[in-house]
Amino acid sequence: MPNTAQKCAAEFIATFALVFIGSGAICLLAVPGSPQNLIGIGLAHGLTITAMIAAIGHISGAHINPAVTIALLVVIKIEAPLAIAYIIAQLAGAVVAAFLLKEIFSPFPEAMNTFHLGSTTPLADAKTHAQLISPMMNFTIETILTFLLGLVIFGSAVDKRGPNSICALIIGATVVLDIMMGGPLTGASMNPARSFGPALASGTYIDHWVYWAGPIVGATLAALVYTHFVGKTE
Repeated sequence: MPNTAQKCAAEFIATFALVFIGSGAICLLAVPGSPQNLIGIGLAHGLTITAMIAAIGHISGAHINPAVTIALLVVIKIEAPLAIAYIIAQLAGAVVAAFLLKEIFSPFPEAMNTFHLGSTTPLADAKTHAQLISPMMNFTIETILTFLLGLVIFGSAVDKRGPNSICALIIGATVVLDIMMGGPLTGASMNPARSFGPALASGTYIDHWVYWAGPIVGATLAALVYTHFVGKTE
């Protein structure tokens, strides 16, 4: 069985990959001539999640997300000391990836000034920069998106009756679908670490509390609903 250090290393690497590839895909919008678009950004996030679940799922469970770790803690699928270690590793991976992106995209000022290193921020008017999504609506959207992701995680990966062998594909696809809808509105974080790393590296904290509270509430609700209602056996 992998030890705690191995599990935390796996979570660090996987979360690093998510931010490096996912936020990096957003930063490509600042590169002249880049064909990047919403579909590409969604696929960058979803395929990275798929690959990382396949690579480290058997080592750490591939949480790659503090909200998922907290949800699993609430339904007693992980012990508190290990959950805390996972969250620290996830945040560290996200921060290292974001600061590396800051160096990589330093020749392209818009990557920092316009796209904030891929930070998740609410929709704003392109000319006035006025926020078009209220903080509570932002919170609501992030909660729903993460609830749906959490339900898929519990149904396909946590519940051994589910399609465990293809859970990586199913979870990755859900991330893509969530981004297709929520990306233009909130950034479709669904993951506090994914938001925290780029926010710290770019100094962008617009509605930052939402990107912690929404995913944590959404994932925890999904865990409770699935465990005690939808997926409950007689």
